Amino acid sequence: MQALQVLSLTLLSVLAASAQTFVSGKCPNPPVQANFNVARYLGRWYEIEKLPAIFQKGECGQATYSLKSPGAVAVLNEELLVDGRVNGVTGTAKVKDPAEPAKLEVSFFENQPPGPYWVLSTDYDNYTLVYACTNYFNLYHVEFSWILSRERTLSADTMEELRSILRSHNVSVDKLQVTDQSDCSSMPE
Repeated sequence: MQALQVLSLTLLSVLAASAQTFVSGKCPNPPVQANFNVARYLGRWYEIEKLPAIFQKGECGQATYSLKSPGAVAVLNEELLVDGRVNGVTGTAKVKDPAEPAKLEVSFFENQPPGPYWVLSTDYDNYTLVYACTNYFNLYHVEFSWILSRERTLSADTMEELRSILRSHNVSVDKLQVTDQSDCSSMPE
């Protein structure tokens, strides 16, 4: 048991240093978008706010979803790095359980297990709220969340509504980071 505690503390330290959002206890299980329609969700979404993630370092974040094959969605995540280069990663999202189509699993690398991508709320035309959480040793969990928009901005009222959903599930909205979408002319359209 002592080795597990040392490993857990070491991992927590690494996550804290990398600005990940980790919380004690198990992941919450928030409800997801009812009657989720993958076809309406496809297209480009711009990142407005996010919980910090070690794998996201740039600004102008955007995600493009397209139908890859029946039951599989191609994912292209892109961001603008400080040096002006566009950084991108491709992956595949699949519905884990047809009874809950808003609970997707996404993978970006062959040898990596898929991670959760839960659509908590979307109107398909303006906004979407995405949440992901992974448990570690049933002692703590790492959270990710993204507020995305079809445009590079989103109204203050909509932002507050989406933050309220996160707060209702004990997700720390004070850790959300605004994504700069103001100078994104070198990003693909």
